Amino acid sequence: MPSALLLHPDAGLNLSIALIASSQAPLVLLDGALNVIGASASFCNAFGLDPAEVAGRPLLRLGAGEWEVPQLQSLLKATLAGHTEIESYEIDLDRPGHARRRLVLNARKLEYGLEESVRLLLTVSDVTDARAAQKARDDLLRDKDNLLHEKAMLLQELHHRIANSLQIIAAVLLQSARRVNSQETRGHLFDAHSRVMSVAALQQQLAASQVGEIHLRSYLTDLCRSIGASMISDPDQLALKVCTDGSVINADVSVKLGLIVTELVINALKHAFPHHRRGEIVVDYRAAGSNWTLTVTDDGVGMPANLESAKPGLGTTIVEALAKQLNAQIEITASSPGTSVCVVHGDPGLAAAA
Repeated sequence: MPSALLLHPDAGLNLSIALIASSQAPLVLLDGALNVIGASASFCNAFGLDPAEVAGRPLLRLGAGEWEVPQLQSLLKATLAGHTEIESYEIDLDRPGHARRRLVLNARKLEYGLEESVRLLLTVSDVTDARAAQKARDDLLRDKDNLLHEKAMLLQELHHRIANSLQIIAAVLLQSARRVNSQETRGHLFDAHSRVMSVAALQQQLAASQVGEIHLRSYLTDLCRSIGASMISDPDQLALKVCTDGSVINADVSVKLGLIVTELVINALKHAFPHHRRGEIVVDYRAAGSNWTLTVTDDGVGMPANLESAKPGLGTTIVEALAKQLNAQIEITASSPGTSVCVVHGDPGLAAAA
């Protein structure tokens, strides 16, 4: 049985009335018959009641009878009997000529030592506006989530359609390459086919990834797997490996990095391993904060002696343009054997140590 608050009859009643009179919250003091002993001005103002007509009247007869709720009456009587206490009990109040209001009620039994002096303190909170505001916020959040989900679905569908279109273009280029007689033209068409297929692989990876963020390791691994499948006839002769950290980057940067990797790997496959030379190409990415380094290394025949005087090819031009967009620098060094091409953003030492 809930505990009751024991007070001297006169002192307790006077204290209760004083508290009610000074309260800014809607409060009502009831006797054992659920008649109103006193009510705060805020209670009367909140529910359109004349303070002069409230005292002495049954709570359930206030106003136009809107307080006559059977379940409320049962709970108040149970509280008076000491069987329960009303805590955060919600009811809907329907006043004639007014919109329905959602109320939260709390009731506490006050005992003064005499059975006939039992009182009930009722607190009434109107939460209609707060609930409406919360519902509006919930609706906005739900609408936002729905819009973001729809945007993500549309973006993924766009990626799929672009990838499919690129594969169709690649197939046309491959058929054209097989039909032409000019060796030079055939070579250009095969180059175009390889680039289109690589871009299609990029699009497929973007479609399979979360919108806005790309896990670079799996992204570059799948990209290089696609390049290798289309350009390496004997995997036992040429190996293409990916070695990166666990970086997660945004989709825009990942596209540029993917295109750079595509061009550098294709260039190594075309020039570093002539006459069926065996070898390996390694794609590496390391980041430390905003500093990062992308490196493509091969153990092939190395750079030609006349590299500085040679006219830059299409692949070189593409890599330089993409590096510029990323605010990165390109560093080409001769290995023993082979060549290493680094695309560096920020401090290369910090990225290499990551």
